[in-house]
Amino acid sequence: MAWTFTTLKSAIQDYTDNTEASFVSNMTNIIVQAENRIIKSVELPNFRKNQTGTVTSGNAYLATPTDYLYPYSLAVIDGDSNYNYLMNKDVNFIREAYPASATTGVPKYYAQFDDDFFIVGPTPNSGYTVEIHYFYIPESITAASSGTSWLGTNASEALLYGSLAEAYTYMKGEQDILNNYEKRFKEALERLTLESDGYNRKDAYRSGQRRINV
Repeated sequence: MAWTFTTLKSAIQDYTDNTEASFVSNMTNIIVQAENRIIKSVELPNFRKNQTGTVTSGNAYLATPTDYLYPYSLAVIDGDSNYNYLMNKDVNFIREAYPASATTGVPKYYAQFDDDFFIVGPTPNSGYTVEIHYFYIPESITAASSGTSWLGTNASEALLYGSLAEAYTYMKGEQDILNNYEKRFKEALERLTLESDGYNRKDAYRSGQRRINV
């Protein structure tokens, strides 16, 4: 079945047999935590998008999009509209390869510097248009104007059991019940993984990209 925020909250209260005020007031946080576990565990192609931006001359840093989760690829677009894909490395590689920020050129590498910025190397010698293809954080069912969300409709089992696991963790509930919900959550994630198109794809631009385990 597909969940709305209202029906999911009601189901969680029914499963936990808990209508205590502080528990109900924390329901939004509980569901959001479950959503985050799902989107950080399964590379769902539905949550990929492109966004263009610019790198500026002499500045090795590029801001991440506001809904950014992790990258798929980053490319510099030249004057002929050709895409020159950057290799995804770590920050230490770029700093060791280009220890002096005055070493400039067309960027060849990028790394996630922190939650808000990428670093590229070498430092751009001019302004360039770039396009990032990335996994994004989808709208939460708790905030969706339609009342539901992609996860609520297409990952209903994972969302339910993830929410119940988070709820029992919040409640400090019985360990055997928590273990059962965790087991069912992971089984639902496995099914979602098999259904997601392109989950096992690898390419040169994101080989070695970090994974986040539940």
